[in-house]
Amino acid sequence: MQFNLVSEKPTCNCGIFGIYGSSNASVETYYGLHALQHRGQEACGIVTKSINEKGKPIFHFHKGEGLVTEVFDDKEIFQSKLIGKIAIGHNRYSTTGSSQSLKNVQPFIVNYRSGNLAVAHNGNLTNAKEIREELVNEGSIFQTTSDTEVILHLIARSRLDDQVEQIQEALQRIEGAFSLILMTDNKLVAARDSYGFRPLSIGKLNDAYIIASETCAFDILSAEFIREVEPGEIVVIDDEVLQSGNIKSYQLSGTQFQKKHCIFEYIYFSRPDSYIFGHNVDKMRRRLGKILAKKHPVYNEGKEKVIVISVPDSSNTTALGYQKELEKLGVKCKLEIGLIRSHYIGRTFIQPGQVNREIGVKIKFNTVKGVLEGRTVVLVDDSIVRGTTSKQLVKLIREANPKSIHLRISSSPITHPCYYGMDFPSKDELFAHKYNSNIDAMKNYLGVDSLEYLTTEEMLDAVSEAGKDNFCFACFSGKYPTEVDLSFKKEMYEI
Repeated sequence: MQFNLVSEKPTCNCGIFGIYGSSNASVETYYGLHALQHRGQEACGIVTKSINEKGKPIFHFHKGEGLVTEVFDDKEIFQSKLIGKIAIGHNRYSTTGSSQSLKNVQPFIVNYRSGNLAVAHNGNLTNAKEIREELVNEGSIFQTTSDTEVILHLIARSRLDDQVEQIQEALQRIEGAFSLILMTDNKLVAARDSYGFRPLSIGKLNDAYIIASETCAFDILSAEFIREVEPGEIVVIDDEVLQSGNIKSYQLSGTQFQKKHCIFEYIYFSRPDSYIFGHNVDKMRRRLGKILAKKHPVYNEGKEKVIVISVPDSSNTTALGYQKELEKLGVKCKLEIGLIRSHYIGRTFIQPGQVNREIGVKIKFNTVKGVLEGRTVVLVDDSIVRGTTSKQLVKLIREANPKSIHLRISSSPITHPCYYGMDFPSKDELFAHKYNSNIDAMKNYLGVDSLEYLTTEEMLDAVSEAGKDNFCFACFSGKYPTEVDLSFKKEMYEI
Protein backbone atom coordinates (compact mmCIF):
# COMPACT_ATOMS: atom_id res chain seq x y z
CA MET A 1 0.00 0.00 0.00
CA GLN A 2 1.03 3.62 -0.36
CA PHE A 3 1.15 5.52 2.91
CA ASN A 4 0.96 9.29 2.82
CA LEU A 5 3.03 10.43 5.75
CA VAL A 6 1.53 13.91 5.82
CA SER A 7 -2.09 12.77 5.77
CA GLU A 8 -2.59 13.15 9.54
CA LYS A 9 -2.45 16.94 9.25
CA PRO A 10 -5.11 19.09 7.62
CA THR A 11 -3.91 19.58 4.09
CA CYS A 12 -4.13 22.82 2.17
CA ASN A 13 -5.22 22.58 -1.40
CA CYS A 14 -2.80 24.60 -3.51
CA GLY A 15 -0.14 27.20 -4.04
CA ILE A 16 -0.39 29.55 -7.02
CA PHE A 17 2.12 31.86 -8.70
CA GLY A 18 2.05 34.17 -11.73
CA ILE A 19 4.48 36.61 -13.31
CA TYR A 20 4.09 39.17 -16.13
CA GLY A 21 6.88 40.93 -18.01
CA SER A 22 10.00 38.87 -17.28
CA SER A 23 12.38 37.25 -19.76
CA ASN A 24 12.93 34.47 -17.19
CA ALA A 25 9.24 33.98 -16.39
CA SER A 26 9.24 30.16 -16.30
CA VAL A 27 12.39 29.88 -14.16
CA GLU A 28 11.08 32.46 -11.70
CA THR A 29 7.76 30.60 -11.56
CA TYR A 30 9.71 27.43 -10.80
CA TYR A 31 11.39 29.10 -7.82
CA GLY A 32 8.10 30.63 -6.70
CA LEU A 33 6.45 27.19 -6.71
CA HIS A 34 9.45 25.79 -4.85
CA ALA A 35 8.84 28.33 -2.06
CA LEU A 36 5.14 27.36 -2.04
CA GLN A 37 5.78 23.60 -2.02
CA HIS A 38 4.30 23.29 1.49
CA ARG A 39 0.86 24.16 0.08
CA GLY A 40 0.71 21.10 -2.16
CA GLN A 41 2.95 18.13 -2.93
CA GLU A 42 0.84 15.91 -5.19
CA ALA A 43 1.52 17.58 -8.53
CA CYS A 44 2.53 20.85 -10.17
CA GLY A 45 2.55 22.63 -13.49
CA ILE A 46 3.67 25.76 -15.33
CA VAL A 47 2.11 27.48 -18.37
CA THR A 48 3.86 30.21 -20.38
CA LYS A 49 2.89 32.35 -23.37
CA SER A 50 5.00 33.30 -26.37
CA ILE A 51 4.46 34.50 -29.95
CA ASN A 52 4.96 31.98 -32.78
CA GLU A 53 6.50 32.62 -36.21
CA LYS A 54 3.09 33.71 -37.55
CA GLY A 55 2.79 36.37 -34.88
CA LYS A 56 0.09 34.52 -32.96
CA PRO A 57 0.14 33.92 -29.19
CA ILE A 58 0.77 30.35 -28.15
CA PHE A 59 0.64 28.69 -24.70
CA HIS A 60 3.27 26.17 -23.62
CA PHE A 61 2.89 23.90 -20.61
CA HIS A 62 4.63 21.26 -18.56
CA LYS A 63 3.00 19.46 -15.65
CA GLY A 64 3.19 16.20 -13.74
CA GLU A 65 2.82 14.35 -10.47
CA GLY A 66 5.39 14.93 -7.75
CA LEU A 67 7.37 17.75 -6.20
CA VAL A 68 8.54 20.79 -8.14
CA THR A 69 12.12 19.51 -8.29
CA GLU A 70 10.90 16.16 -9.63
CA VAL A 71 8.54 17.48 -12.30
CA PHE A 72 10.97 20.15 -13.55
CA ASP A 73 14.21 18.14 -13.37
CA ASP A 74 15.50 19.00 -16.86
CA LYS A 75 16.79 22.49 -17.66
CA GLU A 76 15.76 21.99 -21.30
CA ILE A 77 12.14 22.40 -20.15
CA PHE A 78 12.88 26.05 -19.41
CA GLN A 79 15.25 26.73 -22.31
CA SER A 80 13.23 25.33 -25.19
CA LYS A 81 9.70 24.54 -23.97
CA LEU A 82 8.48 27.02 -21.36
CA ILE A 83 9.41 30.20 -23.20
CA GLY A 84 7.79 33.61 -22.95
CA LYS A 85 7.47 36.59 -20.62
CA ILE A 86 4.20 35.58 -18.93
CA ALA A 87 3.80 32.47 -16.78
CA ILE A 88 1.54 30.96 -14.15
CA GLY A 89 2.17 27.94 -11.96
CA HIS A 90 0.37 25.70 -9.52
CA ASN A 91 1.24 23.29 -6.70
CA ARG A 92 -1.55 20.81 -6.07
CA TYR A 93 -3.10 19.10 -3.15
CA SER A 94 -6.48 17.84 -4.28
CA THR A 95 -9.63 18.85 -2.45
CA THR A 96 -11.97 18.08 -5.33
CA GLY A 97 -11.09 15.97 -8.34
CA SER A 98 -9.24 12.70 -8.31
CA SER A 99 -5.67 12.99 -7.10
CA GLN A 100 -4.74 10.10 -9.41
CA SER A 101 -5.65 11.84 -12.69
CA LEU A 102 -3.10 13.91 -14.61
CA LYS A 103 -6.03 15.69 -16.24
CA ASN A 104 -6.67 17.37 -12.87
CA VAL A 105 -3.17 18.84 -12.62
CA GLN A 106 -3.31 22.62 -13.00
CA PRO A 107 -2.93 25.12 -14.55
CA PHE A 108 -5.82 24.29 -16.88
CA ILE A 109 -5.73 25.64 -20.44
CA VAL A 110 -8.48 26.29 -22.98
CA ASN A 111 -8.72 28.01 -26.33
CA TYR A 112 -12.02 29.76 -27.01
CA ARG A 113 -13.40 32.59 -29.13
CA SER A 114 -11.46 35.29 -27.22
CA GLY A 115 -8.14 33.43 -27.38
CA ASN A 116 -6.12 31.32 -24.99
CA LEU A 117 -6.89 31.13 -21.29
CA ALA A 118 -5.16 29.38 -18.39
CA VAL A 119 -6.16 29.25 -14.72
CA ALA A 120 -4.59 28.27 -11.39
CA HIS A 121 -6.92 28.06 -8.39
CA ASN A 122 -6.44 27.93 -4.63
CA GLY A 123 -9.63 27.23 -2.69
CA ASN A 124 -12.83 25.26 -3.06
CA LEU A 125 -16.09 26.21 -4.78
CA THR A 126 -19.16 25.32 -2.73
CA ASN A 127 -21.61 25.50 -5.65
CA ALA A 128 -19.44 23.80 -8.29
CA LYS A 129 -21.55 20.64 -8.36
CA GLU A 130 -24.72 22.62 -9.04
CA ILE A 131 -23.13 24.74 -11.81
CA ARG A 132 -21.42 21.73 -13.36
CA GLU A 133 -24.71 19.84 -13.65
CA GLU A 134 -26.33 22.92 -15.23
CA LEU A 135 -23.51 23.28 -17.77
CA VAL A 136 -23.49 19.57 -18.64
CA ASN A 137 -27.26 19.67 -19.22
CA GLU A 138 -26.68 22.58 -21.60
CA GLY A 139 -24.10 20.66 -23.60
CA SER A 140 -20.75 21.46 -21.96
CA ILE A 141 -18.13 18.71 -22.01
CA PHE A 142 -15.80 18.57 -19.01
CA GLN A 143 -12.26 17.27 -19.37
CA THR A 144 -11.45 17.04 -15.65
CA THR A 145 -13.21 16.25 -12.37
CA SER A 146 -11.93 19.42 -10.69
CA ASP A 147 -14.23 22.22 -9.51
CA THR A 148 -11.82 24.72 -11.13
CA GLU A 149 -12.88 23.74 -14.64
CA VAL A 150 -16.31 25.24 -13.92
CA ILE A 151 -14.67 28.68 -13.97
CA LEU A 152 -13.24 28.15 -17.46
CA HIS A 153 -16.61 27.04 -18.84
CA LEU A 154 -18.38 30.06 -17.36
CA ILE A 155 -15.83 32.43 -18.91
CA ALA A 156 -15.94 30.70 -22.30
CA ARG A 157 -19.76 30.78 -22.41
CA SER A 158 -19.99 34.50 -21.64
CA ARG A 159 -21.62 36.61 -24.35
CA LEU A 160 -19.52 39.64 -23.40
CA ASP A 161 -16.62 40.68 -25.63
CA ASP A 162 -14.13 42.03 -23.09
CA GLN A 163 -12.15 39.25 -21.38
CA VAL A 164 -11.92 41.01 -18.04
CA GLU A 165 -15.70 41.50 -18.10
CA GLN A 166 -16.10 37.82 -19.00
CA ILE A 167 -14.01 36.85 -15.98
CA GLN A 168 -15.89 39.26 -13.76
CA GLU A 169 -19.24 37.82 -14.90
CA ALA A 170 -18.06 34.25 -14.32
CA LEU A 171 -16.80 34.98 -10.81
CA GLN A 172 -20.18 36.44 -9.90
CA ARG A 173 -21.66 32.96 -10.38
CA ILE A 174 -19.31 30.97 -8.18
CA GLU A 175 -19.45 30.67 -4.40
CA GLY A 176 -17.01 29.55 -1.77
CA ALA A 177 -13.27 30.13 -1.56
CA PHE A 178 -11.13 31.17 -4.50
CA SER A 179 -7.83 32.87 -4.95
CA LEU A 180 -7.21 32.73 -8.69
CA ILE A 181 -4.53 33.57 -11.22
CA LEU A 182 -5.59 33.60 -14.88
CA MET A 183 -3.43 34.14 -17.93
CA THR A 184 -4.81 35.39 -21.24
CA ASP A 185 -2.94 36.15 -24.46
CA ASN A 186 -1.96 39.58 -23.14
CA LYS A 187 -2.92 39.80 -19.46
CA LEU A 188 -2.26 38.37 -16.03
CA VAL A 189 -5.44 38.46 -13.94
CA ALA A 190 -5.75 37.75 -10.22
CA ALA A 191 -8.94 37.51 -8.18
CA ARG A 192 -10.02 36.76 -4.65
CA ASP A 193 -13.44 35.84 -3.28
CA SER A 194 -15.38 38.44 -1.31
CA TYR A 195 -14.65 36.75 2.03
CA GLY A 196 -10.90 36.53 1.44
CA PHE A 197 -10.70 32.94 2.67
CA ARG A 198 -7.29 32.27 1.09
CA PRO A 199 -4.31 34.64 0.87
CA LEU A 200 -3.06 36.26 -2.35
CA SER A 201 -0.41 38.97 -2.74
CA ILE A 202 1.11 41.25 -5.37
CA GLY A 203 4.85 41.76 -5.76
CA LYS A 204 7.32 43.33 -8.16
CA LEU A 205 10.61 42.03 -9.53
CA ASN A 206 12.45 44.76 -11.44
CA ASP A 207 9.85 45.75 -14.07
CA ALA A 208 7.83 42.52 -13.80
CA TYR A 209 4.78 41.99 -11.60
CA ILE A 210 4.17 38.85 -9.54
CA ILE A 211 1.07 37.35 -7.94
CA ALA A 212 1.50 34.59 -5.35
CA SER A 213 -0.31 32.76 -2.55
CA GLU A 214 2.29 33.83 0.00
CA THR A 215 5.03 36.44 0.21
CA CYS A 216 7.71 33.79 0.82
CA ALA A 217 7.50 33.26 -2.97
CA PHE A 218 8.65 36.87 -3.41
CA ASP A 219 11.52 36.48 -0.97
CA ILE A 220 13.15 33.61 -2.86
CA LEU A 221 13.38 35.94 -5.89
CA SER A 222 14.31 39.05 -3.89
CA ALA A 223 11.10 40.61 -5.18
CA GLU A 224 9.34 43.54 -3.53
CA PHE A 225 6.03 43.01 -1.75
CA ILE A 226 3.51 45.63 -2.88
CA ARG A 227 0.21 44.68 -1.26
CA GLU A 228 -2.37 41.95 -0.90
CA VAL A 229 -5.18 41.41 -3.39
CA GLU A 230 -8.23 42.62 -1.49
CA PRO A 231 -11.24 40.35 -0.87
CA GLY A 232 -13.62 40.70 -3.82
CA GLU A 233 -10.95 42.38 -5.99
CA ILE A 234 -9.90 41.55 -9.54
CA VAL A 235 -6.39 42.74 -10.44
CA VAL A 236 -5.20 43.05 -14.05
CA ILE A 237 -1.56 43.30 -15.17
CA ASP A 238 -0.75 44.06 -18.82
CA ASP A 239 1.71 46.09 -20.90
CA GLU A 240 -0.08 49.30 -20.03
CA VAL A 241 0.47 48.58 -16.32
CA LEU A 242 4.17 47.87 -16.96
CA GLN A 243 4.53 51.29 -18.58
CA SER A 244 2.43 53.32 -16.12
CA GLY A 245 3.07 51.43 -12.90
CA ASN A 246 -0.62 51.70 -12.03
CA ILE A 247 -2.21 48.33 -11.36
CA LYS A 248 -5.71 47.96 -12.79
CA SER A 249 -8.27 47.01 -10.16
CA TYR A 250 -11.91 45.97 -10.44
CA GLN A 251 -14.42 44.90 -7.82
CA LEU A 252 -16.81 41.98 -7.85
CA SER A 253 -20.25 43.58 -7.90
CA GLY A 254 -22.98 42.74 -5.41
CA THR A 255 -23.09 42.54 -1.64
CA GLN A 256 -19.82 43.04 0.19
CA PHE A 257 -19.30 40.45 2.88
CA GLN A 258 -17.46 40.43 6.16
CA LYS A 259 -13.91 39.12 5.77
CA LYS A 260 -13.59 35.48 6.75
CA HIS A 261 -9.93 34.56 6.50
CA CYS A 262 -9.10 30.92 7.16
CA ILE A 263 -7.62 30.88 10.66
CA PHE A 264 -5.73 27.69 9.80
CA GLU A 265 -3.49 29.76 7.51
CA TYR A 266 -2.05 31.27 10.70
CA ILE A 267 -2.18 28.07 12.74
CA TYR A 268 -0.61 25.70 10.24
CA PHE A 269 -0.77 26.24 6.47
CA SER A 270 1.29 29.32 5.67
CA ARG A 271 5.02 29.50 6.18
CA PRO A 272 6.04 31.49 9.28
CA ASP A 273 8.14 33.82 7.10
CA SER A 274 5.09 34.89 5.04
CA TYR A 275 2.93 37.98 5.43
CA ILE A 276 -0.78 37.28 5.00
CA PHE A 277 -4.07 38.89 6.06
CA GLY A 278 -2.19 42.05 7.00
CA HIS A 279 0.25 40.46 9.46
CA ASN A 280 3.32 38.26 9.79
CA VAL A 281 2.53 34.58 10.28
CA ASP A 282 5.46 34.19 12.69
CA LYS A 283 4.02 36.85 15.01
CA MET A 284 0.58 35.24 15.08
CA ARG A 285 1.98 31.76 15.65
CA ARG A 286 4.09 32.96 18.59
CA ARG A 287 1.00 34.58 20.12
CA LEU A 288 -0.88 31.30 19.82
CA GLY A 289 1.94 29.69 21.78
CA LYS A 290 1.95 32.43 24.42
CA ILE A 291 -1.78 32.17 25.07
CA LEU A 292 -1.48 28.38 25.15
CA ALA A 293 1.14 28.72 27.91
CA LYS A 294 -0.93 31.28 29.86
CA LYS A 295 -4.03 29.13 29.80
CA HIS A 296 -2.41 25.70 30.01
CA PRO A 297 1.01 25.85 31.67
CA VAL A 298 3.01 22.80 32.72
CA TYR A 299 4.95 23.03 35.98
CA ASN A 300 8.15 21.37 37.17
CA GLU A 301 8.01 17.93 38.68
CA GLY A 302 11.09 18.39 40.85
CA LYS A 303 14.22 20.47 40.31
CA GLU A 304 14.65 19.67 36.64
CA LYS A 305 13.58 22.20 34.01
CA VAL A 306 10.46 21.57 31.98
CA ILE A 307 11.50 20.62 28.43
CA VAL A 308 9.40 22.21 25.68
CA ILE A 309 9.59 20.58 22.24
CA SER A 310 7.67 21.07 19.00
CA VAL A 311 6.38 18.70 16.38
CA PRO A 312 8.59 20.02 13.57
CA ASP A 313 8.32 21.98 11.44
CA SER A 314 4.92 23.65 11.60
CA SER A 315 4.88 23.99 15.41
CA ASN A 316 8.41 25.33 15.84
CA THR A 317 7.37 28.98 16.14
CA THR A 318 4.42 28.18 18.41
CA ALA A 319 6.73 26.26 20.75
CA LEU A 320 8.98 29.33 20.94
CA GLY A 321 6.05 31.43 22.09
CA TYR A 322 4.95 28.77 24.58
CA GLN A 323 8.40 28.45 26.21
CA LYS A 324 8.94 32.22 26.47
CA GLU A 325 5.58 32.72 28.17
CA LEU A 326 6.13 29.75 30.48
CA GLU A 327 9.40 31.36 31.54
CA LYS A 328 7.55 34.63 32.27
CA LEU A 329 5.20 32.66 34.51
CA GLY A 330 8.19 31.69 36.63
CA VAL A 331 8.47 28.12 35.39
CA LYS A 332 12.00 26.87 34.93
CA CYS A 333 11.94 25.61 31.38
CA LYS A 334 14.01 25.14 28.27
CA LEU A 335 13.17 24.93 24.59
CA GLU A 336 14.86 21.89 23.13
CA ILE A 337 15.00 19.95 19.89
CA GLY A 338 13.51 16.66 21.01
CA LEU A 339 12.26 15.42 17.65
CA ILE A 340 14.31 15.22 14.47
CA ARG A 341 12.29 15.27 11.26
CA SER A 342 13.36 13.74 7.99
CA HIS A 343 12.72 16.07 5.05
CA TYR A 344 13.37 13.48 2.35
CA ILE A 345 10.55 11.00 2.69
CA GLY A 346 7.90 11.95 0.13
CA ARG A 347 5.51 9.02 -0.21
CA THR A 348 6.69 5.72 1.19
CA PHE A 349 5.57 2.20 0.26
CA ILE A 350 5.17 -0.06 3.29
CA GLN A 351 3.47 -3.31 4.13
CA PRO A 352 -0.18 -3.28 5.22
CA GLY A 353 -1.15 -4.00 8.81
CA GLN A 354 -0.92 -2.45 12.27
CA VAL A 355 2.75 -1.59 11.75
CA ASN A 356 1.79 1.02 9.12
CA ARG A 357 1.43 3.99 11.44
CA GLU A 358 4.41 3.03 13.60
CA ILE A 359 6.74 2.70 10.62
CA GLY A 360 5.30 5.86 9.10
CA VAL A 361 6.04 7.93 12.19
CA LYS A 362 9.54 6.47 12.58
CA ILE A 363 10.35 7.22 8.96
CA LYS A 364 9.33 10.82 9.52
CA PHE A 365 10.55 11.41 13.10
CA ASN A 366 13.17 10.24 15.55
CA THR A 367 13.74 11.30 19.16
CA VAL A 368 16.80 12.87 20.76
CA LYS A 369 16.80 10.54 23.75
CA GLY A 370 19.32 12.51 25.80
CA VAL A 371 17.01 15.53 25.75
CA LEU A 372 13.89 13.63 26.82
CA GLU A 373 15.01 10.94 29.22
CA GLY A 374 13.81 11.50 32.78
CA ARG A 375 12.34 14.92 31.96
CA THR A 376 8.93 16.59 32.14
CA VAL A 377 8.20 17.08 28.45
CA VAL A 378 5.71 19.51 26.87
CA LEU A 379 4.95 18.54 23.29
CA VAL A 380 3.52 21.51 21.36
CA ASP A 381 1.54 20.80 18.20
CA ASP A 382 -0.81 22.87 16.06
CA SER A 383 -3.70 20.42 15.57
CA ILE A 384 -4.92 16.83 15.73
CA VAL A 385 -7.01 15.47 12.88
CA ARG A 386 -7.45 11.69 13.14
CA GLY A 387 -5.30 11.16 16.22
CA THR A 388 -3.63 7.99 14.94
CA THR A 389 -0.29 9.60 14.06
CA SER A 390 -0.32 11.66 17.27
CA LYS A 391 -0.77 8.45 19.24
CA GLN A 392 2.22 6.83 17.54
CA LEU A 393 4.31 9.96 18.03
CA VAL A 394 3.58 9.90 21.77
CA LYS A 395 4.52 6.21 21.81
CA LEU A 396 7.81 7.08 20.11
CA ILE A 397 8.57 9.74 22.72
CA ARG A 398 7.70 7.26 25.51
CA GLU A 399 10.50 5.03 24.25
CA ALA A 400 12.93 7.79 25.28
CA ASN A 401 11.77 7.33 28.93
CA PRO A 402 10.60 10.84 29.85
CA LYS A 403 9.16 11.45 33.30
CA SER A 404 5.89 12.66 31.77
CA ILE A 405 4.45 13.90 28.46
CA HIS A 406 2.07 16.86 28.27
CA LEU A 407 0.48 17.58 24.88
CA ARG A 408 -0.54 21.17 24.13
CA ILE A 409 -2.48 22.03 20.96
CA SER A 410 -2.49 25.61 19.61
CA SER A 411 -5.96 25.32 18.08
CA SER A 412 -9.39 24.11 19.16
CA PRO A 413 -10.59 20.53 18.64
CA ILE A 414 -11.45 19.97 14.96
CA THR A 415 -15.04 18.73 14.91
CA HIS A 416 -16.40 19.63 11.45
CA PRO A 417 -15.34 19.29 7.81
CA CYS A 418 -14.10 22.24 5.78
CA TYR A 419 -15.77 23.31 2.52
CA TYR A 420 -13.34 26.08 1.64
CA GLY A 421 -10.13 24.32 0.68
CA MET A 422 -8.85 22.17 3.53
CA ASP A 423 -8.88 18.45 2.89
CA PHE A 424 -10.19 16.91 6.11
CA PRO A 425 -11.46 13.37 6.46
CA SER A 426 -15.15 12.76 7.03
CA LYS A 427 -16.68 14.08 10.24
CA ASP A 428 -16.85 10.58 11.72
CA GLU A 429 -13.07 10.16 11.28
CA LEU A 430 -12.20 13.37 13.10
CA PHE A 431 -10.54 12.60 16.42
CA ALA A 432 -12.36 15.22 18.50
CA HIS A 433 -15.74 14.36 16.96
CA LYS A 434 -15.31 10.66 17.71
CA TYR A 435 -14.67 11.45 21.37
CA ASN A 436 -17.23 14.27 21.54
CA SER A 437 -14.34 16.63 22.50
CA ASN A 438 -13.96 14.77 25.82
CA ILE A 439 -10.44 15.74 26.89
CA ASP A 440 -10.00 12.86 29.34
CA ALA A 441 -11.05 10.27 26.79
CA MET A 442 -8.78 11.78 24.14
CA LYS A 443 -5.89 11.98 26.61
CA ASN A 444 -6.26 8.31 27.47
CA TYR A 445 -6.34 7.27 23.82
CA LEU A 446 -3.19 9.26 23.03
CA GLY A 447 -1.37 8.00 26.11
CA VAL A 448 -0.27 11.39 27.45
CA ASP A 449 -0.21 12.58 31.05
CA SER A 450 -2.21 15.68 30.14
CA LEU A 451 -3.84 17.14 27.04
CA GLU A 452 -5.04 20.71 26.53
CA TYR A 453 -6.36 22.65 23.56
CA LEU A 454 -7.01 26.33 23.09
CA THR A 455 -10.69 27.24 23.18
CA THR A 456 -12.07 28.95 20.09
CA GLU A 457 -12.21 32.25 21.99
CA GLU A 458 -8.59 31.91 23.12
CA MET A 459 -7.56 31.07 19.57
CA LEU A 460 -9.32 34.16 18.24
CA ASP A 461 -7.76 36.31 20.97
CA ALA A 462 -4.33 35.27 19.70
CA VAL A 463 -5.06 36.61 16.20
CA SER A 464 -7.24 39.52 17.31
CA GLU A 465 -4.84 42.10 15.87
CA ALA A 466 -6.16 41.02 12.45
CA GLY A 467 -9.76 41.38 13.71
CA LYS A 468 -11.50 38.64 15.69
CA ASP A 469 -14.55 38.89 13.44
CA ASN A 470 -12.46 38.52 10.28
CA PHE A 471 -11.84 34.78 10.53
CA CYS A 472 -13.53 31.59 9.44
CA PHE A 473 -13.28 28.90 12.12
CA ALA A 474 -16.08 26.63 10.90
CA CYS A 475 -13.97 23.48 11.27
CA PHE A 476 -14.00 24.12 15.03
CA SER A 477 -17.53 25.46 15.42
CA GLY A 478 -19.61 24.11 12.54
CA LYS A 479 -20.76 27.67 11.80
CA TYR A 480 -20.12 28.21 8.08
CA PRO A 481 -20.04 31.78 6.74
CA THR A 482 -21.70 30.72 3.46
CA GLU A 483 -24.38 28.24 2.50
CA VAL A 484 -22.79 24.83 1.98
CA ASP A 485 -24.02 21.47 0.79
CA LEU A 486 -23.49 19.38 3.93
CA SER A 487 -23.86 16.22 1.86
CA PHE A 488 -20.83 17.15 -0.25
CA LYS A 489 -17.99 14.68 -0.30
CA LYS A 490 -14.75 14.99 -2.23
CA GLU A 491 -15.38 11.56 -3.75
CA MET A 492 -18.33 13.01 -5.71
CA TYR A 493 -15.83 14.48 -8.13
CA GLU A 494 -13.45 11.56 -8.31
CA ILE A 495 -13.21 9.10 -11.17
